[in-house]
Amino acid sequence: MRSIFFLTLTLVSLIVLGGDALGQSKSKRMAAIPQRQLSLGQVVPEVRQVSVDKIDHSAWHSLLQKYVDQSGGVNYAALKSSAEDSAALDAYIASLASASLTKPADKNDQKAFWINAYNAVTVKGILQEYPTKSIRNHTSETGGYNIWKNLLLNVGGSQISLDAIEHKALRPMGDPRIHFAIVCASKGCPRLLNEAYVGDRVDSQLEVNARHFFSLTQNFQHDLRGRSFKLSAIMQWFGTDFGPDQSAQLQAIASYLPTREAQAAATSGAVGVSFLDYSWDLNEQPKQMAVKQSSSQISGSRNKATRTRQKSGSGRR
Repeated sequence: MRSIFFLTLTLVSLIVLGGDALGQSKSKRMAAIPQRQLSLGQVVPEVRQVSVDKIDHSAWHSLLQKYVDQSGGVNYAALKSSAEDSAALDAYIASLASASLTKPADKNDQKAFWINAYNAVTVKGILQEYPTKSIRNHTSETGGYNIWKNLLLNVGGSQISLDAIEHKALRPMGDPRIHFAIVCASKGCPRLLNEAYVGDRVDSQLEVNARHFFSLTQNFQHDLRGRSFKLSAIMQWFGTDFGPDQSAQLQAIASYLPTREAQAAATSGAVGVSFLDYSWDLNEQPKQMAVKQSSSQISGSRNKATRTRQKSGSGRR
């Protein structure tokens, strides 16, 4: 089933706001500071734009397979040092500009498109600042640049920020599992899945990453005797996406929790809830692992294996 679902509503908002996929709620003092804007990709004429489900994510998939490990750690150093793969990332991001924001597309294809777009643009934003220890070093408007607001992706003739992708494109779709898929380059985030999201598998991919998220003690802890949960700060910031109150929110995540006892406690709602500290440290692979991976990639490049090209559209991802 195909629909224009959020595309019309979202883009009406985005176009009306125009450059305010950047967020213009600044104080007069902040407005006086010149903001550095970086634009990715080129504006594609409407006649050359295609439905979201026609965008091919295979290049992004290949980069994720090469530079992201099973835990979501990214080898930023190796990716930045590879002129070929850096160019491949730029080309993939540029290809997103061809997506139409008004042509009909299946909701799952839309969801996969925007998750991939958010994650790819974030990785690009980090590479532009790398080496760095945290994305938070590049989100202060007092410095004249905020990755979340000032790094703009050209899509369908509009320039859209990371903030706008999250809050105006993805969250209105009503699937809170997106919070376990979009990755702001921090260890406190969910892992960056080392495969591209595709429409026909996005539901199962979101399920897998949601379960992985709560399997980590940095995101979930259960004190059985004390009848209490400690949850990731993501559940504090975006709790209302999961339900109108704590009971509903716990029921929404119950099936993703790692033990039957935790699932039962969440379903019953008979637990106290507090929130864990959030790590803004860069989601970078440990240095030793990254060096080892880089060496194997150099060796492997001499014997290029045949790469399986992912099909766009119904078979994407």
